[in-house]
Amino acid sequence: MRKFTKVENSWMMYDWANSAYSVIITTAVFPIFYKSVASSAGVSNADSTAYLGYAVAIATFILAMIGPILGSIADYEGLKKKFFFFFFAVGSLSTLSLAFVPEGNWIWLLIIYTITAVGFHGANIFYDAFLVDVTPANRMDNISARGFGLGYIGSAIPFIISIAIILLADSGVLPLSMTIATKLAFVITAIWWITFTIPMLKNVIQIHSVPRESSIIVGSFKRLGSTFKDIRKYRHVFLFLIAYFFYIDGVGTIISMSTAYGTDLGISATTLLIVLLVTQIVAAPFAVIYGRLSDKFTGKKMLYVGIGVYIIVCIYAFFMKTELDFWILAMLVATSQGGIQSLSRSYFAKLVPKEKSNEFFGFYNIFGKFASVMGPLLLGATTQITGSSSYGVFSLVLLFIVGGVILKFVPEQDAEVV
Repeated sequence: MRKFTKVENSWMMYDWANSAYSVIITTAVFPIFYKSVASSAGVSNADSTAYLGYAVAIATFILAMIGPILGSIADYEGLKKKFFFFFFAVGSLSTLSLAFVPEGNWIWLLIIYTITAVGFHGANIFYDAFLVDVTPANRMDNISARGFGLGYIGSAIPFIISIAIILLADSGVLPLSMTIATKLAFVITAIWWITFTIPMLKNVIQIHSVPRESSIIVGSFKRLGSTFKDIRKYRHVFLFLIAYFFYIDGVGTIISMSTAYGTDLGISATTLLIVLLVTQIVAAPFAVIYGRLSDKFTGKKMLYVGIGVYIIVCIYAFFMKTELDFWILAMLVATSQGGIQSLSRSYFAKLVPKEKSNEFFGFYNIFGKFASVMGPLLLGATTQITGSSSYGVFSLVLLFIVGGVILKFVPEQDAEVV
């Protein structure tokens, strides 16, 4: 494989930049901090877990509603980066504002967290769509997978710094309260995200687009209508999206709810942070391995490998009782979470017409986000009904099975739509 270009490296660097949010805000520090604040306010473990799931559902529902139309508008010449910048700014600045929420106010934590999620995932619509602008189809799997690999490595650095500050504050070495130490992690996340997004903003440009019209909004709705009218032409694209709808739901729910689940099992905050750090380190090479294996076995076969691993994860989680079990579960997730996400992104990018990439990645977003509404709601409702998080995680098995069955009908070859 030839050397990576400056544009490819700049695009991949955004995974390095925004993955700090994925770990510190979505998966690790924020959920633990929120659970602690909610518990101090008298909210039960089951209810606080459910409320976090509902917050995730609200954020993703908002994006699901606006994704396709924003994507369609951004397909016009010169607009993709402007939309990317807007959502990146919303996400990073609201993440910074988490540090200024009054102490003990768990409701405002959830509200601002919802805004950060809208910004983070909104920016990713346009970031993912830029894949068609930065590299040819035969390099997409490796570029996408390497981006995820860089993300895991990049996220580990601010995560280590944040953990060090929190643990040193907890032990009394640093003269900081645990609340202040945790809020510093939010500041670090925002600064890291902003700093390493600069190469993306500076070097990546929109190549594939549609000509501007006199009325951009009216034209966008017309193009959306045309896409639905010609849906048979894009049958394989939408079939893939339906499969993706189900299996990525389970992936996203496990990622966003893992620390809350671990807390409910009685695992300490310190142990959770260490497990998540090791997970990031292990996940980096596996994301790259998935990309390379896709060249040999096809992206579709490697997606099935990832789905199979996640089914095992859900079943194992149901019987999990000890800290060792949680470690085993985390390592299983580490082997496949980056691979299944990166190959989904690149497989889809090769299926869609390049000049309509934002519109189709808007659909990619809406299917993924609607799925992310269903998964947390399913987990939250099952947890509240049964009083056990184990049943909530186990219920996600159904999503992976349905997604895998539908994926069977998507073409084996990575063909582009023309």
